[in-house]
Amino acid sequence: MNDFVSYHSAENYAIIGINNGKANAISHEVIEGINFYLDEAEKNSLVVILTGISGIFSAGFDLKVMTKSPASAKELVTKGSKLSLRMLSFPQPIIVACNGHAIAKGAFLLLSADYRIGVEGDFKIGLNEVQIGITMHHAGIAIAKARMSEVFLNRSVNNAEIYNPKEAISAGFLDVIVPESELIATAVATAKMFAKLNPIAHAATKLRVRKLHLENLKNAIELDLNEEISINP
Repeated sequence: MNDFVSYHSAENYAIIGINNGKANAISHEVIEGINFYLDEAEKNSLVVILTGISGIFSAGFDLKVMTKSPASAKELVTKGSKLSLRMLSFPQPIIVACNGHAIAKGAFLLLSADYRIGVEGDFKIGLNEVQIGITMHHAGIAIAKARMSEVFLNRSVNNAEIYNPKEAISAGFLDVIVPESELIATAVATAKMFAKLNPIAHAATKLRVRKLHLENLKNAIELDLNEEISINP
């Protein structure tokens, strides 16, 4: 579909790979590519594995776009929030195979998936918005509230605490960690296990479990559309 997102499908799963430079930034093109391939996976009823490149899942939104203008930043953040909304309500299971670092929107994508597999090593995972002078947007707070305990919500969102992979399990960003050499094999094995779920029951139950959170996220996206993104470097 584009040069920034790859797609590989097998019998009952699809691997969507983000590949956008050293930071593996989430840009307009990356979001468009992910949505395009989510359409493909949904059409074929495939479990999704979303992954990055060696050492990094994603360091967040493309800073060139974010610093271009307030309107440019708002457009990208809105698209990112809508992607999280789609992932949280996606009818098929979504697994993130987190290759290493996951910061800002990279970490929010972890919070938007059904199952998150990280790798062992000296990697950073978390929400650094407040640390770099960005007032957390309403949608980000809604996503974090849906997936994190009150203690880690405050530590992560208000205090911008960053975690290593083991700590990220306790915080709510990851479910398990494995050696990097086993990441994709573990994700594929998990996808094959999830493929045995009844797809109708899984999709309907997910919407029931997340009903309030999805409504809150939709409302938060609307709130963000009516506010400027606050950046205080």
